[in-house]
Amino acid sequence: MFTVIGERINTTLEKVKEAVEKRDADYITNDVKKQTACGATYIDVNAGARIGCEADDMKWLLDVIQGATDLPLCLDSPDPKILEIAYGRIDQAPMINSISLETDRLNAMLPFLKGKDCKVIALCMDDSGLPKHSDDIVNCAKTIVEKLEQIGMKREDIFVDPLIQPISVDANNGAMAVEAVKTIMQDLKGVHTTGGLSNISYGLPQRKIINRCFLLMMMAGGLDSAILDPMDNKIMAVLKTGELIAGNDSFCMNFLKSVRAGEIRS
Repeated sequence: MFTVIGERINTTLEKVKEAVEKRDADYITNDVKKQTACGATYIDVNAGARIGCEADDMKWLLDVIQGATDLPLCLDSPDPKILEIAYGRIDQAPMINSISLETDRLNAMLPFLKGKDCKVIALCMDDSGLPKHSDDIVNCAKTIVEKLEQIGMKREDIFVDPLIQPISVDANNGAMAVEAVKTIMQDLKGVHTTGGLSNISYGLPQRKIINRCFLLMMMAGGLDSAILDPMDNKIMAVLKTGELIAGNDSFCMNFLKSVRAGEIRS
């Protein structure tokens, strides 16, 4: 089953930031309910945009969101102290976003993750910066999975993120991500792959059509999760159709259900 990490509750988005500042629970509740209805698997929660307010904003958001959905949450912060606070306020095992091979982040996150009942997004980046070749991504993936296994994490709880980069910067970035995902899924059996899908189209017009085509190509390479907007009906239609074509929809039941509901139209 494809894992959809709903990306909309993020205080870098102006409307969300305003709702958090005003403690507008109705706005957050309505958005979360819509993400849930549209097929999110996890709700990502990022409260980091208001400097000095992240802990209080995260606490408030978690209380509101858990009153609006039964879905598990993806706790999104680079700060283990914030994650520790958040982990103590949730009702279900979360996903943690994220860990990387950058020395400071790795050394801070491994002790936090050890012994936790959670899944984790593992970014394929080290102290040398963003990867430049698919081999760089794969090597990072192998190293970080090994380190996570050493602290007791199971492969099925690890979501490797190849760090999707804009094709407006380098025309090879899309192909690099597809190749990396394909190799990771072959060489690291049991792990999942995910990523911020819309990064691919940054700086270009007609971004949504780029995102949709890219999603299908990544799924063909084995991608089984993405951080995206589940309220984007067209990208969700592509996702469900991709699952159908990949043989992950027994008797086409999910596809047919979505067609009957008017969620997939030609």
